[in-house]
Amino acid sequence: MTVKRIEKLKTPKFIQQIESTLKPLDFLDRCAKNYGDIFFTNSFGNLETLVLSHPQDIQELFNPTNKIVDAPGAANEMFKPHLGENSLILQDGERHQKHRKLIMPPFHGEQMLNYGQQICEITQQVLQHLKPGETFIARHLSEEITMTIILKVVFGINEGLKFEKLKNLMTTWLSLTSSPISASILLFPSLQKDLGAWSPWGRYIRLRRQIDEKLMAEILERRQQVQSNNNDVLSLLIKAKYEDGESMSDVELRDNLLTLLNAGHETTATTIAWALYWIHQQPEIYHKVSHELQSLKTPNPINIAQLPYLTAVCQETLRIYPVSLFTFPRITLRAVNLRGYDVASGTYVMPCIYLTHHREDLYPQPDKFEPDRFINRKYSSYEFCPFGGGSRQCLGQVFAVYEMKLILATILLNYKLKLE
Repeated sequence: MTVKRIEKLKTPKFIQQIESTLKPLDFLDRCAKNYGDIFFTNSFGNLETLVLSHPQDIQELFNPTNKIVDAPGAANEMFKPHLGENSLILQDGERHQKHRKLIMPPFHGEQMLNYGQQICEITQQVLQHLKPGETFIARHLSEEITMTIILKVVFGINEGLKFEKLKNLMTTWLSLTSSPISASILLFPSLQKDLGAWSPWGRYIRLRRQIDEKLMAEILERRQQVQSNNNDVLSLLIKAKYEDGESMSDVELRDNLLTLLNAGHETTATTIAWALYWIHQQPEIYHKVSHELQSLKTPNPINIAQLPYLTAVCQETLRIYPVSLFTFPRITLRAVNLRGYDVASGTYVMPCIYLTHHREDLYPQPDKFEPDRFINRKYSSYEFCPFGGGSRQCLGQVFAVYEMKLILATILLNYKLKLE
């Protein structure tokens, strides 16, 4: 077998970091054009990282029987100031599996039925504030909906002063890292200096402390309601027990609530905004999805979630602009050969979701929004992976897609929108 050399990006490290931060899609498209589907980059902090996008390579790495890679929590250290050291994504090995097993049940099975009606009602309540003929930014609307869902369905906090205060705090806090430039305070530790309340990092950590205080107070109050029948995620996590009979500590609960907020708010909101854009940008797609929704005799959450074309619209939205461009980093536990390329043990590897989703051999005309490709073909989890893969796959993916479908269906069944 001929051993092929893996190329490294030729541009200086700091240029790679600037380009990948400010224009990530252009950067990735250029890398794929110049270096193919496997290359080394220094665009992620101080680590030299192997980026790959061939489904065969992803399958080889993620296949649990191969045991080629580990998913170390230490590789996600940049998220510690944002989420806290007890966040699921910062845990390793047995502790990670233990936490994951405890957090997963509320996002699957019967609980989904309880959440469905709430999601539709919340969407209706937010939409009622719109006036006929009014122009609005779709992402602002979808963020309002998903933030309300997080607070009510996940945190179990309903209307009132407490709800409004936490909502305003969280919205302001998240806005501090919502653009590529402002997010650099998380990407580059050298920028994390508290120079007072008006400095970027100073404002960031003060808001985070206020949120921490309110969440800890909510957890304490909820622990005292032992006999409560609440079905929100926080209540279920408080009641849940590890195999040894222990439950999550207050700090573990707080850090994982922040993780659920960050993983499920702006991500889902952005995808819904893009879906609304594509549906209204192509009249034939709008007519097909509207016809499918209107053909439902009973448009309840379960029936909506099973609609094939609506599902395909959501899948194609997640394909063309995946919210996460990469899976979480992996490290190779031993040397491995990927299609003739030798990869040494101890190499950091990041499968690129965006580049995999834009492969011409998998998705002809990849820049075209075409939901029918998901009607006509079943893609493997190594070809379509918007929620990552392996042990770090997003545990809220079922909830996220369910939420997307219900929000889109509620909007399209009740309102006529026009793309400006």
